[in-house]
Amino acid sequence: MHEDLRLAVDELFPSLQQRLEDLVRIPSVSAPGYDATEVSRSAEATKALLEASGMDNVRLLELDGTHPAVYGELAGPPGSPTVLLYAHHDVQPPGPMEEWTSPPFEPAERDGRLYGRGTSDDKCGIVIHLGAIEAFRGSLPVGVKVFVEGEEEIGSTHLEDFITAYHELLESDVIVIADSANLETGTPSLTTSLRGLVDCVVEIRTLKHAVHSGLAGGVVPDALMALSRLLATLHDDNGSVAVPGLLRGDAESLKDQNWWRESVGIADGVDFIGSGSLESRMWVQPSISVLAVDAPPVAEAINQLVPTARAKVSLRLAPGQDPGEATEALVEHLNKNAPWGAQVQVTRGASAEAFELDSTGRAYDAFRAGFAEAWGRESIDVGIGGSIPFVSAFSAQYPAAAILLMGVADHNSHLHAPDESVDLIELRRGVLAVAIALQLLSA
Repeated sequence: MHEDLRLAVDELFPSLQQRLEDLVRIPSVSAPGYDATEVSRSAEATKALLEASGMDNVRLLELDGTHPAVYGELAGPPGSPTVLLYAHHDVQPPGPMEEWTSPPFEPAERDGRLYGRGTSDDKCGIVIHLGAIEAFRGSLPVGVKVFVEGEEEIGSTHLEDFITAYHELLESDVIVIADSANLETGTPSLTTSLRGLVDCVVEIRTLKHAVHSGLAGGVVPDALMALSRLLATLHDDNGSVAVPGLLRGDAESLKDQNWWRESVGIADGVDFIGSGSLESRMWVQPSISVLAVDAPPVAEAINQLVPTARAKVSLRLAPGQDPGEATEALVEHLNKNAPWGAQVQVTRGASAEAFELDSTGRAYDAFRAGFAEAWGRESIDVGIGGSIPFVSAFSAQYPAAAILLMGVADHNSHLHAPDESVDLIELRRGVLAVAIALQLLSA
């Protein structure tokens, strides 16, 4: 079945890979402190690609103080559904340059994988959509809209503003978000649940000012000591989250511990924490991480008791958990558990809704069939432990639309890390799967 589409994708693929490499060469880091003109250059390059693919009404979508998004559309036959294809063109910072085997913004092919920042997160999503559209050679079976965001890596800060400003333009029957991952290479996966997120900065004060550690040590707790004790109360001895009142879900086990050890890169001899299946712990249970600590660096340490210290704490939420309630539970726990009467100040930070997608209906049937044909095996449903704010934003604004979350990253893609990569066979399969699904949606 669909041999015409398979042949078309095979013919297109060298050009698609070249276009992905061209996009990767643009360092479109959207984080503060990086050159915003590079994100604009990436948007312009994406716009040019949509225009070259024959799309209509191609333009930048811009609001004051935002990185630009890109939009294009193609009408389908009368009465056919409209499918919105989402990706994002901004990328994470490269991180330590010395940890990259090849430069992050110079794409390099090795052993069937393309390496470079954005290869799998998420400039490959742009290429997937372009390839699926072009496979029909100008005769699309459904209406298509393409929306490529420029702020996903900074939490889609203005996405709701974009949706409000361009609500009618983005309205669709089906929304396909190509910014997820397969469980592993060769296993097509649809993401059906996402954890939410809240975070905060907690600051501890134990002294009005620094004092000599030899004079007051032993009677006055330093702030780092107190902060360490407070952070330790966030987990029990088993490593499970100890903040009361948080929801916990359960997911079946898909892989054994050895597979997960290799997949996540846990160091030799380090135990997993928590309880329940590993999939439950990563996808549908809360988790707390200490992301950063402000304290004197070791190289600058002197013999003094540190008066203040602070840490950024991130709490991932199970589907169904209200972020506001979770924030209050976290703040209350931190305020109640400061040791030795240490003063605590908690500054609330970001929040994002957890989400569980309805994975039934015509759109899911079409994509599961497309995945099965492209990969030669049935797809599976998986969760993701991370948070993707635009899923809940789209769902709230377009409640009648079916939302699908897919991608071609895998357990070797090193998302957000050095040596990010995409498997080129998986990328080709992803293009074909979306094209087949679009064909089936027209039936």
